[in-house]
Amino acid sequence: MSALTFPDARATVIRAVLAARIPPVTETVLLEDSPGRILAEAILADRDYPPFDRAMRDGFAVRSVDVPGRLRIVGEVRAGERFRSDLQPGEAIEIMTGAPVPAGADAVIMVEHTTRDNDGSVATDRAAAAGSNIAPAACEAREGTAVLRAGDRIDHSSIAWLATTGHPFVSVFVRPRVAILATGDEIVAVSHTPASHQIRNSNSYSLAAQVRRAGGDPIILPVARDDKQATAHLIAQGLEADLLLLSGGVSAGKYDFVEAALAGFGAEFFFDRILIQPGQPLVFGRAQHKFFFGLPGNPASTMVTFELFGRAALELLAGANAAPLPMTLARLTRPFRHKTGLTRFLPAWLCTNEPACAEVTPVDWQGSGDIPSLCRANAFLVADANQADYAAGDLIPVLLK
Repeated sequence: MSALTFPDARATVIRAVLAARIPPVTETVLLEDSPGRILAEAILADRDYPPFDRAMRDGFAVRSVDVPGRLRIVGEVRAGERFRSDLQPGEAIEIMTGAPVPAGADAVIMVEHTTRDNDGSVATDRAAAAGSNIAPAACEAREGTAVLRAGDRIDHSSIAWLATTGHPFVSVFVRPRVAILATGDEIVAVSHTPASHQIRNSNSYSLAAQVRRAGGDPIILPVARDDKQATAHLIAQGLEADLLLLSGGVSAGKYDFVEAALAGFGAEFFFDRILIQPGQPLVFGRAQHKFFFGLPGNPASTMVTFELFGRAALELLAGANAAPLPMTLARLTRPFRHKTGLTRFLPAWLCTNEPACAEVTPVDWQGSGDIPSLCRANAFLVADANQADYAAGDLIPVLLK
Protein backbone atom coordinates (compact mmCIF):
# COMPACT_ATOMS: atom_id res chain seq x y z
CA MET A 1 0.00 0.00 0.00
CA SER A 2 1.59 3.31 -1.09
CA ALA A 3 1.81 6.34 1.17
CA LEU A 4 -0.78 9.06 0.62
CA THR A 5 -0.25 12.80 0.62
CA PHE A 6 -1.88 14.79 3.41
CA PRO A 7 -4.77 16.12 1.22
CA ASP A 8 -5.43 12.68 -0.29
CA ALA A 9 -5.45 10.98 3.12
CA ARG A 10 -7.84 13.52 4.62
CA ALA A 11 -10.14 13.25 1.59
CA THR A 12 -10.08 9.46 1.96
CA VAL A 13 -11.21 9.69 5.60
CA ILE A 14 -14.03 12.10 4.87
CA ARG A 15 -15.24 10.16 1.82
CA ALA A 16 -15.23 6.82 3.65
CA VAL A 17 -17.06 8.10 6.73
CA LEU A 18 -19.70 9.97 4.73
CA ALA A 19 -20.33 6.94 2.52
CA ALA A 20 -20.94 4.66 5.52
CA ARG A 21 -22.58 7.14 7.90
CA ILE A 22 -26.05 6.49 9.26
CA PRO A 23 -28.07 9.16 11.12
CA PRO A 24 -26.98 9.20 14.77
CA VAL A 25 -29.42 8.67 17.62
CA THR A 26 -30.99 11.86 18.98
CA GLU A 27 -31.67 13.14 22.47
CA THR A 28 -33.20 16.28 23.97
CA VAL A 29 -31.16 18.57 26.21
CA LEU A 30 -31.74 21.85 28.00
CA LEU A 31 -30.83 24.94 26.01
CA GLU A 32 -28.13 25.85 28.53
CA ASP A 33 -26.58 22.37 28.13
CA SER A 34 -26.49 22.47 24.33
CA PRO A 35 -23.32 24.49 23.45
CA GLY A 36 -20.95 22.38 21.36
CA ARG A 37 -23.61 19.81 20.51
CA ILE A 38 -24.77 18.97 16.97
CA LEU A 39 -28.32 19.96 16.08
CA ALA A 40 -30.62 17.10 15.07
CA GLU A 41 -33.29 19.33 13.55
CA ALA A 42 -33.58 22.56 11.60
CA ILE A 43 -34.51 25.62 13.64
CA LEU A 44 -37.03 27.76 11.74
CA ALA A 45 -38.04 31.36 12.21
CA ASP A 46 -41.31 31.24 14.16
CA ARG A 47 -42.28 34.69 12.83
CA ASP A 48 -40.74 37.43 10.72
CA TYR A 49 -37.51 38.89 12.17
CA PRO A 50 -37.81 41.66 12.95
CA PRO A 51 -41.61 41.39 13.19
CA PHE A 52 -41.94 45.15 12.48
CA ASP A 53 -39.96 47.98 10.91
CA ARG A 54 -37.37 48.56 13.65
CA ALA A 55 -35.48 51.72 14.48
CA MET A 56 -31.72 51.19 14.29
CA ARG A 57 -30.75 54.43 16.04
CA ASP A 58 -31.98 56.76 18.76
CA GLY A 59 -33.50 59.82 17.10
CA PHE A 60 -36.70 60.95 15.43
CA ALA A 61 -39.04 59.05 13.13
CA VAL A 62 -39.94 61.29 10.20
CA ARG A 63 -41.27 61.34 6.68
CA SER A 64 -38.26 61.57 4.36
CA VAL A 65 -40.00 64.25 2.26
CA ASP A 66 -40.16 66.54 5.32
CA VAL A 67 -36.40 66.81 5.91
CA PRO A 68 -34.30 68.86 6.08
CA GLY A 69 -36.54 71.20 8.03
CA ARG A 70 -38.27 71.90 11.35
CA LEU A 71 -40.87 69.44 12.60
CA ARG A 72 -43.36 69.35 15.46
CA ILE A 73 -42.69 66.59 18.05
CA VAL A 74 -45.95 64.74 18.67
CA GLY A 75 -44.83 61.91 20.92
CA GLU A 76 -42.29 59.30 21.89
CA VAL A 77 -41.94 55.55 21.31
CA ARG A 78 -39.57 53.25 23.16
CA ALA A 79 -38.55 49.63 22.58
CA GLY A 80 -41.43 47.44 23.71
CA GLU A 81 -44.06 50.08 22.83
CA ARG A 82 -46.12 50.98 19.77
CA PHE A 83 -47.18 54.47 18.71
CA ARG A 84 -50.94 54.32 18.28
CA SER A 85 -51.51 56.91 15.55
CA ASP A 86 -50.05 57.63 12.11
CA LEU A 87 -47.36 60.24 11.59
CA GLN A 88 -48.72 63.26 9.72
CA PRO A 89 -46.90 65.75 7.45
CA GLY A 90 -44.67 68.14 9.38
CA GLU A 91 -44.52 65.88 12.44
CA ALA A 92 -41.73 63.90 14.15
CA ILE A 93 -41.85 61.22 16.83
CA GLU A 94 -38.94 60.71 19.21
CA ILE A 95 -37.85 57.07 18.91
CA MET A 96 -35.41 54.77 20.67
CA THR A 97 -33.25 52.04 19.17
CA GLY A 98 -35.24 48.83 18.75
CA ALA A 99 -38.66 50.49 18.82
CA PRO A 100 -41.29 49.91 16.08
CA VAL A 101 -41.30 52.70 13.51
CA PRO A 102 -44.72 54.44 13.59
CA ALA A 103 -47.02 54.16 10.59
CA GLY A 104 -46.47 57.05 8.20
CA ALA A 105 -42.76 57.41 9.00
CA ASP A 106 -40.20 56.06 6.54
CA ALA A 107 -36.89 57.28 8.02
CA VAL A 108 -35.14 57.90 11.33
CA ILE A 109 -32.92 60.94 11.82
CA MET A 110 -30.17 60.27 14.35
CA VAL A 111 -30.50 62.38 17.49
CA GLU A 112 -27.00 63.82 17.04
CA HIS A 113 -28.09 65.29 13.70
CA THR A 114 -30.94 67.27 15.25
CA THR A 115 -31.52 70.33 17.39
CA ARG A 116 -34.44 70.25 19.82
CA ASP A 117 -36.10 73.52 20.78
CA ASN A 118 -38.13 74.45 23.86
CA ASP A 119 -41.25 75.04 21.77
CA GLY A 120 -41.64 71.27 21.19
CA SER A 121 -40.06 71.17 17.75
CA VAL A 122 -36.95 69.59 16.32
CA ALA A 123 -34.83 70.84 13.43
CA THR A 124 -32.36 69.05 11.17
CA ASP A 125 -30.28 70.17 8.24
CA ARG A 126 -29.87 66.57 7.05
CA ALA A 127 -31.76 64.91 4.22
CA ALA A 128 -32.83 61.30 4.73
CA ALA A 129 -33.57 58.72 2.10
CA ALA A 130 -36.60 56.50 2.66
CA GLY A 131 -35.52 53.57 4.86
CA SER A 132 -32.66 55.42 6.57
CA ASN A 133 -31.77 53.85 9.94
CA ILE A 134 -34.65 51.39 9.71
CA ALA A 135 -34.41 47.58 9.66
CA PRO A 136 -37.46 46.53 7.59
CA ALA A 137 -39.74 43.79 8.86
CA ALA A 138 -38.48 40.29 7.87
CA CYS A 139 -35.11 41.62 6.63
CA GLU A 140 -33.30 39.15 8.94
CA ALA A 141 -35.48 36.09 8.44
CA ARG A 142 -38.96 35.36 7.12
CA GLU A 143 -41.32 33.16 9.09
CA GLY A 144 -40.69 29.48 8.29
CA THR A 145 -37.15 29.89 6.90
CA ALA A 146 -34.40 27.66 8.31
CA VAL A 147 -31.64 29.69 9.96
CA LEU A 148 -29.95 26.71 11.64
CA ARG A 149 -29.79 23.28 9.97
CA ALA A 150 -29.61 19.78 11.32
CA GLY A 151 -25.91 19.02 11.51
CA ASP A 152 -24.86 22.52 12.61
CA ARG A 153 -22.72 22.76 15.73
CA ILE A 154 -24.31 24.92 18.42
CA ASP A 155 -22.26 27.97 19.40
CA HIS A 156 -23.11 31.17 21.25
CA SER A 157 -24.83 32.75 18.22
CA SER A 158 -26.86 29.55 17.75
CA ILE A 159 -27.87 29.76 21.41
CA ALA A 160 -29.15 33.30 20.81
CA TRP A 161 -31.28 32.10 17.88
CA LEU A 162 -32.61 29.10 19.80
CA ALA A 163 -33.63 31.37 22.67
CA THR A 164 -35.08 33.96 20.30
CA THR A 165 -37.29 31.34 18.63
CA GLY A 166 -38.51 29.85 21.91
CA HIS A 167 -36.52 26.62 22.33
CA PRO A 168 -35.90 25.89 26.04
CA PHE A 169 -35.13 22.30 24.95
CA VAL A 170 -33.05 21.29 21.93
CA SER A 171 -32.92 18.08 19.89
CA VAL A 172 -29.29 17.07 19.37
CA PHE A 173 -27.40 14.01 18.20
CA VAL A 174 -26.00 11.72 20.86
CA ARG A 175 -22.24 12.06 21.23
CA PRO A 176 -20.29 9.20 19.57
CA ARG A 177 -18.52 6.86 21.98
CA VAL A 178 -14.81 6.77 21.20
CA ALA A 179 -12.67 3.95 22.57
CA ILE A 180 -9.03 4.85 23.27
CA LEU A 181 -6.48 2.06 23.39
CA ALA A 182 -2.81 2.73 24.13
CA THR A 183 -0.37 -0.08 23.35
CA GLY A 184 3.14 -0.97 24.51
CA ASP A 185 5.00 -2.76 27.29
CA GLU A 186 6.78 0.46 28.17
CA ILE A 187 3.59 2.21 29.32
CA VAL A 188 2.59 2.42 33.00
CA ALA A 189 -0.33 4.14 34.71
CA VAL A 190 -0.22 7.86 35.44
CA SER A 191 -0.19 7.14 39.18
CA HIS A 192 2.83 4.81 38.94
CA THR A 193 6.49 5.71 39.25
CA PRO A 194 8.06 4.57 35.96
CA ALA A 195 11.36 2.71 35.76
CA SER A 196 14.05 4.24 33.59
CA HIS A 197 12.81 2.27 30.55
CA GLN A 198 9.14 3.11 31.06
CA ILE A 199 6.81 6.06 30.42
CA ARG A 200 3.49 7.08 31.91
CA ASN A 201 0.36 6.79 29.78
CA SER A 202 -0.05 10.37 28.53
CA ASN A 203 -1.57 9.59 25.12
CA SER A 204 -4.82 8.10 26.42
CA TYR A 205 -5.54 11.21 28.45
CA SER A 206 -4.52 13.76 25.83
CA LEU A 207 -6.62 11.90 23.26
CA ALA A 208 -9.57 11.84 25.66
CA ALA A 209 -9.30 15.63 25.99
CA GLN A 210 -9.20 16.02 22.21
CA VAL A 211 -12.17 13.70 21.80
CA ARG A 212 -14.24 15.68 24.32
CA ARG A 213 -13.36 18.93 22.59
CA ALA A 214 -14.45 17.45 19.24
CA GLY A 215 -17.81 16.37 20.66
CA GLY A 216 -17.20 12.72 21.50
CA ASP A 217 -17.55 10.64 24.66
CA PRO A 218 -14.13 9.05 25.37
CA ILE A 219 -13.74 5.57 26.84
CA ILE A 220 -10.19 4.82 28.02
CA LEU A 221 -9.38 1.11 27.76
CA PRO A 222 -6.58 -0.70 29.63
CA VAL A 223 -3.16 -0.58 28.00
CA ALA A 224 -2.56 -3.37 25.48
CA ARG A 225 0.74 -5.14 26.06
CA ASP A 226 2.99 -6.10 23.15
CA ASP A 227 1.21 -9.38 22.54
CA LYS A 228 -1.04 -10.10 19.57
CA GLN A 229 -3.68 -12.00 21.57
CA ALA A 230 -3.88 -9.37 24.33
CA THR A 231 -4.08 -6.61 21.74
CA ALA A 232 -6.86 -8.43 19.85
CA HIS A 233 -8.87 -8.89 23.06
CA LEU A 234 -8.85 -5.16 23.76
CA ILE A 235 -9.51 -4.26 20.13
CA ALA A 236 -12.67 -6.37 20.34
CA GLN A 237 -13.81 -4.19 23.26
CA GLY A 238 -12.88 -1.04 21.37
CA LEU A 239 -14.92 -2.04 18.33
CA GLU A 240 -18.05 -1.96 20.48
CA ALA A 241 -17.72 1.85 20.49
CA ASP A 242 -18.56 4.11 17.54
CA LEU A 243 -14.90 4.87 16.78
CA LEU A 244 -11.67 3.22 17.90
CA LEU A 245 -8.42 5.13 18.41
CA LEU A 246 -5.28 3.07 18.97
CA SER A 247 -2.05 4.71 20.01
CA GLY A 248 1.26 3.04 19.20
CA GLY A 249 2.09 -0.33 17.67
CA VAL A 250 1.54 0.76 14.06
CA SER A 251 5.16 1.01 12.92
CA ALA A 252 7.11 -1.79 11.27
CA GLY A 253 8.81 -3.00 14.44
CA LYS A 254 9.06 -6.62 15.57
CA TYR A 255 6.57 -6.04 18.40
CA ASP A 256 4.10 -3.79 16.58
CA PHE A 257 0.99 -6.02 16.52
CA VAL A 258 -1.84 -3.58 15.86
CA GLU A 259 -2.31 -4.12 12.12
CA ALA A 260 -1.98 -7.89 12.46
CA ALA A 261 -4.52 -7.95 15.29
CA LEU A 262 -6.93 -5.79 13.30
CA ALA A 263 -6.60 -8.08 10.30
CA GLY A 264 -8.00 -10.85 12.51
CA PHE A 265 -11.27 -8.90 12.63
CA GLY A 266 -11.51 -8.77 8.85
CA ALA A 267 -10.32 -5.19 8.79
CA GLU A 268 -10.38 -3.15 5.60
CA PHE A 269 -7.37 -0.81 5.47
CA PHE A 270 -7.76 2.44 3.55
CA PHE A 271 -4.15 3.52 4.14
CA ASP A 272 -1.29 2.77 6.50
CA ARG A 273 1.20 5.54 5.75
CA ILE A 274 0.98 9.27 5.02
CA LEU A 275 3.56 11.71 3.72
CA ILE A 276 3.53 13.91 6.83
CA GLN A 277 5.67 14.47 9.89
CA PRO A 278 4.98 13.79 12.66
CA GLY A 279 2.56 10.94 12.12
CA GLN A 280 3.80 9.16 9.01
CA PRO A 281 2.82 5.58 10.06
CA LEU A 282 -0.92 6.31 10.44
CA VAL A 283 -3.44 3.52 9.86
CA PHE A 284 -7.07 4.14 8.92
CA GLY A 285 -9.62 1.44 8.29
CA ARG A 286 -12.87 -0.26 9.20
CA ALA A 287 -13.62 -3.50 11.01
CA GLN A 288 -16.99 -4.95 11.96
CA HIS A 289 -18.64 -1.81 10.53
CA LYS A 290 -16.64 0.48 12.84
CA PHE A 291 -13.92 2.90 11.78
CA PHE A 292 -10.55 2.85 13.52
CA PHE A 293 -7.32 4.83 13.50
CA GLY A 294 -3.95 3.38 14.42
CA LEU A 295 -2.18 6.53 15.59
CA PRO A 296 1.61 6.65 16.03
CA GLY A 297 2.70 6.44 19.65
CA ASN A 298 4.83 9.56 20.09
CA PRO A 299 2.73 12.30 21.74
CA ALA A 300 3.04 14.93 19.00
CA SER A 301 2.27 12.31 16.35
CA THR A 302 -0.81 11.23 18.28
CA MET A 303 -2.07 14.78 18.78
CA VAL A 304 -1.45 15.94 15.20
CA THR A 305 -2.90 12.92 13.46
CA PHE A 306 -6.03 13.03 15.59
CA GLU A 307 -6.58 16.71 14.78
CA LEU A 308 -5.97 16.16 11.06
CA PHE A 309 -7.90 12.92 10.56
CA GLY A 310 -9.52 11.48 13.69
CA ARG A 311 -11.36 14.68 14.53
CA ALA A 312 -12.88 14.86 11.04
CA ALA A 313 -14.17 11.28 11.33
CA LEU A 314 -15.56 11.93 14.82
CA GLU A 315 -17.36 15.14 13.85
CA LEU A 316 -18.96 13.49 10.82
CA LEU A 317 -20.01 10.45 12.87
CA ALA A 318 -21.55 12.90 15.35
CA GLY A 319 -23.83 14.19 12.58
CA ALA A 320 -21.96 17.39 11.67
CA ASN A 321 -22.46 18.75 8.17
CA ALA A 322 -18.75 19.40 7.68
CA ALA A 323 -15.40 18.93 9.40
CA PRO A 324 -13.24 21.94 8.48
CA LEU A 325 -9.66 22.22 9.63
CA PRO A 326 -9.03 25.18 11.96
CA MET A 327 -6.35 26.77 9.77
CA THR A 328 -5.15 30.33 9.31
CA LEU A 329 -2.26 32.19 7.66
CA ALA A 330 0.46 33.99 9.60
CA ARG A 331 3.75 35.69 8.89
CA LEU A 332 6.93 34.01 10.09
CA THR A 333 8.96 36.04 12.56
CA ARG A 334 12.21 34.34 11.57
CA PRO A 335 13.61 32.25 8.70
CA PHE A 336 12.67 28.60 8.66
CA ARG A 337 13.98 25.60 6.74
CA HIS A 338 12.89 21.97 6.53
CA LYS A 339 13.57 18.94 4.39
CA THR A 340 11.15 18.57 1.50
CA GLY A 341 9.13 15.45 0.70
CA LEU A 342 6.79 15.55 3.69
CA THR A 343 4.20 18.05 4.87
CA ARG A 344 5.41 18.93 8.36
CA PHE A 345 3.30 20.07 11.30
CA LEU A 346 5.71 21.67 13.73
CA PRO A 347 5.00 23.33 17.10
CA ALA A 348 4.80 27.10 16.98
CA TRP A 349 3.60 30.13 18.88
CA LEU A 350 0.90 32.14 17.10
CA CYS A 351 0.60 35.80 18.10
CA THR A 352 -2.52 37.65 16.96
CA ASN A 353 -1.67 41.06 18.46
CA GLU A 354 -0.68 42.51 15.11
CA PRO A 355 -3.70 44.28 13.56
CA ALA A 356 -2.73 43.57 9.95
CA CYS A 357 -1.68 39.94 10.20
CA ALA A 358 -0.96 37.30 12.82
CA GLU A 359 2.65 36.32 13.39
CA VAL A 360 4.01 32.84 14.06
CA THR A 361 7.30 31.74 15.59
CA PRO A 362 8.57 28.14 15.37
CA VAL A 363 9.13 26.55 18.78
CA ASP A 364 12.42 24.70 19.16
CA TRP A 365 11.74 21.05 19.87
CA GLN A 366 13.49 17.72 20.10
CA GLY A 367 11.12 15.60 18.04
CA SER A 368 7.64 14.15 18.37
CA GLY A 369 8.18 12.88 21.93
CA ASP A 370 8.93 16.37 23.28
CA ILE A 371 5.84 17.16 25.37
CA PRO A 372 7.33 20.30 27.06
CA SER A 373 7.75 21.93 23.64
CA LEU A 374 4.15 21.09 22.81
CA CYS A 375 3.11 22.85 26.02
CA ARG A 376 5.04 25.95 24.91
CA ALA A 377 3.17 25.97 21.58
CA ASN A 378 -0.36 27.09 20.78
CA ALA A 379 -0.36 26.05 17.11
CA PHE A 380 1.42 24.00 14.46
CA LEU A 381 2.97 25.66 11.45
CA VAL A 382 2.40 23.71 8.24
CA ALA A 383 5.51 23.42 6.08
CA ASP A 384 4.81 22.58 2.44
CA ALA A 385 6.25 19.29 1.21
CA ASN A 386 7.69 21.07 -1.86
CA GLN A 387 9.14 24.20 -0.26
CA ALA A 388 12.35 23.94 1.74
CA ASP A 389 13.06 27.55 2.68
CA TYR A 390 10.90 30.23 4.25
CA ALA A 391 12.08 33.78 4.94
CA ALA A 392 11.06 36.01 7.82
CA GLY A 393 7.83 37.72 6.79
CA ASP A 394 6.66 34.87 4.54
CA LEU A 395 3.07 33.75 4.94
CA ILE A 396 2.72 30.15 6.11
CA PRO A 397 -0.38 28.08 6.97
CA VAL A 398 -0.95 27.46 10.67
CA LEU A 399 -3.05 24.73 12.26
CA LEU A 400 -4.66 26.00 15.45
CA LYS A 401 -3.96 23.77 18.44
